[in-house]
Amino acid sequence: MPQSMQQLDIFADSRDVVLRNDVVEHLQRRHAEDARTSLTQLASEYPDDSALPAMTTLVRELENESSLPLTDHAELAWVLRHLEDAVMPAAQRVLPAPDVHAWTTPCWRSLAQRAAPLPFCATHSESHAAPLWLRAGNWAAATDAINTIESWWRIPSPLAWMTEARYRAGGLDAAWPLFAELAWLAPSRFAALIAGLRDASLDALRRHFDADFSGTGEIEDYTWFPAWLVVVKPALASRLGEARVQRDLPASRATALLGEILRREHEGDQYELVTLREELSRLHTGLFDAYMATRKVQHR
Repeated sequence: MPQSMQQLDIFADSRDVVLRNDVVEHLQRRHAEDARTSLTQLASEYPDDSALPAMTTLVRELENESSLPLTDHAELAWVLRHLEDAVMPAAQRVLPAPDVHAWTTPCWRSLAQRAAPLPFCATHSESHAAPLWLRAGNWAAATDAINTIESWWRIPSPLAWMTEARYRAGGLDAAWPLFAELAWLAPSRFAALIAGLRDASLDALRRHFDADFSGTGEIEDYTWFPAWLVVVKPALASRLGEARVQRDLPASRATALLGEILRREHEGDQYELVTLREELSRLHTGLFDAYMATRKVQHR
């Protein structure tokens, strides 16, 4: 076969690739009009191309971008579902993996801005600007949004959002007090947040807790995670001591109590230690045994 004919065959075989690449290039630049033109060309020449539905979703997303404030929580929930169920999968289908996050970030940022006027609503606890700012990677804006919620530290969703924002902005050490408060208030949210953060040190501590703590094996065991942490990582006692103690929660009282026990040990106040240790034993026998085991090791 002549060389020129071979080249034409190669071009014919790769024509669909060229057209798809044109669409992707304009999508990456967020040029809606050019992306639509390239998409129309691809659809006319290759109407059965498997990438067309996902590309169409992304082009429409660019064409339909809106900055209008959202008027109610139901509308926000609908737009959020659209992003999660349609736009995100389409971006993952069409765009190179390293570019997906960068492409979707403006979508989350725009939605957060549109959701800003909506107050926090207990019946629509996930429909708020704060978690959208987290997905957009703007920790300061997320913090500001959470601070508009009255007594946010007493509500599981905002407390989880603030914990993540503090962690993202300042690292694990800065977030320890909020992690403790979240574990006490909403252990399931605490466990979900740790899993989502994928922090190696947090994951290691969670595995250690799961294997070591004498509990029921249920998710509620994580309410005792901060107190257990004081036992196995006493250097964190001062950071965890900054958490807002909730006296009506035994696990919260135990964490504060262990901090006091460590202080009394340092001062050598043996008489007071007896009383404090008895109180700890009443709060949770397994935790008390874990604490005493560390003391036996120290005094062998």
